[in-house]
This record gives sequence, C-alpha cells and structure tokens, in this order.
Amino acid sequence: MRFKWVILPIVGVAAVAGLYLWQNDVSAPAAAEIKTARINRETLSREVFATGVIRPVVGAEINVGSRVSGTVVNLPVKVGDIVQAGELLAELDPTPFKALVAQAVAEIELSKAELALAESNLKRKQNLADEGYSPDTDVQAAIRDVDVARAQVKLAQARLESAQINLGYTRISAPIRGVIAEVTTREGETVQASFAAPTFVSIVDLDRLEVQAFVDETDIGRIFIGQPARFGVDTYADTDFEATVTAINPKAAMQNGVVNYVVVLAFDGQEDRILRPEMTAHVRLQVGERADVLTAPRAALRQDRGRQIVLVERNGDWIEQQVQIGWRADQKVEIVTGLNEGDIVQLNPI
Repeated sequence: MRFKWVILPIVGVAAVAGLYLWQNDVSAPAAAEIKTARINRETLSREVFATGVIRPVVGAEINVGSRVSGTVVNLPVKVGDIVQAGELLAELDPTPFKALVAQAVAEIELSKAELALAESNLKRKQNLADEGYSPDTDVQAAIRDVDVARAQVKLAQARLESAQINLGYTRISAPIRGVIAEVTTREGETVQASFAAPTFVSIVDLDRLEVQAFVDETDIGRIFIGQPARFGVDTYADTDFEATVTAINPKAAMQNGVVNYVVVLAFDGQEDRILRPEMTAHVRLQVGERADVLTAPRAALRQDRGRQIVLVERNGDWIEQQVQIGWRADQKVEIVTGLNEGDIVQLNPI
C-alpha cells in the first residue's frame, strides 16, 4: 500500500504539468495569414450589372392545338422529345370527317346531274321558242334554272374543299423544330374546338433563345445596340456566355418600385442546348474600357479620413501609402498615382 501512495502523487504532478503546457499551447494565437496582390498593368473594363431571364424569341415557342373537334386516337410525342417541322404530333379520329368528304363528293355528282338536266331543258325550250311553240318567258325561266344549277355545283365543290380541309386538320403536325415542353391531352380524350383552338402540345426551339435583362434607369443611358455583354446562370456558375445587345425596350418595367428598362441580348453557343427558358441570367454589359493602366484589387483599399490608403511592402515592412484612383470596375480600380508596377499590396488591410 505504501508503494501505491508514492506513485500517485508523481502521476498527479505530471498530469498537472501536462495540462498547463497544453493550455499554454492552445492559448497561443496563430499568426494570421496575410493575403497579397501584385500591382500590374492591364485592360480595365467598366461594366453595368443587371439581372435578367432567358426566354424564347418571338416565334420560338408555339402552342399547337386542333382546329376541329374530335377524339384523340394517336399521340406519339412526350415531354422532352425533339421534333422536326412537319412531324406528326397528334391525330384525331378521321372517320366522321371522311364521311363528310364522301357526302360532299356525292353532292357534287348530284348537282352536276341537275345542271345537265337544266341545260338540256333550256336547249329544248330554245328550240320550241325558235319554232314559235314556246313563249320567251319559258326560255327565261329555263336560263334561271341553269344559273341556279351551276351555283349549286360551285357550292358543292366548296363544301368538298371544306370537308377535305377539316379532314386534314385531324392530323396535327409540328410547325417548327423544337423540344416538346408540354403535353396537355391524352389518347381517347375528346377535344372541342370553339373560338380558341384547344392546345395539345407546346414546342420550344432551344436554338432561338434570348436574354431579357432589367437595366436600372441610372445605367440605361450607357447601353446601346451592338454593345458586347456576358452573362451567367446559377446552374453553370463557372461558365460565361457571350452576348450582344439587340434591342432596348423604350417602355419602363417597374420592379419593386424601381424603374428598369428591358434590354434584349442575343447569344450563340447553344449547340448543346444547356440553357433553358426562364433561367435567371446574371448580366454584365461592358460600357467602357481603359487599356494599359495600373490596377489594384478593391480589397486592397481602405479609407482613412477621406483618403484612399493601401498597405504596400517596402523592404520587408508594410507601409501605409496614399493612392489616387481613377476608373472603378467590379473587382479592381485604376491606380493613377501612389504605386508602381510590381508593388505588392496587402488585401483586406486592417
């Protein structure tokens, strides 16, 4: 027992000493990492920033419906399918329309027979009148009968053309090339065509999209047709898309009480069709450019009593240096005086 009492105090002293050393090690602050940047000459671009939305151009989104009433018997497309112009989208039961075509054909044959009879009667009346056996009034009546019969033939022909057109309407085809965005009917469903044609399918041509950017009224005066721009979307955060201003809407668009103007941007690079309608676009419109100027990151600047100050490295020490800045871009500024090319400045100085 005496041996154990000797060991325990020694162990206790060691534990206390270890705890003291650990606490002192933890409490010692680590040296803060200093981030720096080099002052370089480069081209500085001034940009206007705006939020926009990707939308189909006019005519690139089509709602396709039926011009006649009937039962859907064939619907070969589904959402996501790529269709070509003229490709079948849906088909209605053609049976009643074929019957109307046959009826119109029969009416033409009947009206032609009635016309032939009227013409024969007119010829007979004219012969009798020439011989003095029939009054002129009978001839005039026969002429009117021929005119009526000819009109009936034309009417029957028009009915046939109408019936054939309606029969053609039972096959609904794609008016443009695109992707099926929506299907709102199914096989076996009966559709009623009234004043507005019922929509079967919506098609979007993903090759014909544009960006509609909402530019603040304070910046709209610097936007012009043909101006270069770039934009990105949230789902492809590391990708920039090039665009060009093609239109500026003269009518203001109010958003949360702020006056904006819609600026339309055309873009290419949709070969893989990764962009979709209604995606949010983060737009940058280039409104000016300064070439071969000294630039510094905005993060290197701090204000001190109205002065722009940077911390610049001089012989291993950090020295405060007042600078004069010119152009301001998104992340960088032009340095007019105070720094030289190659200087190292501290970022986020305290």
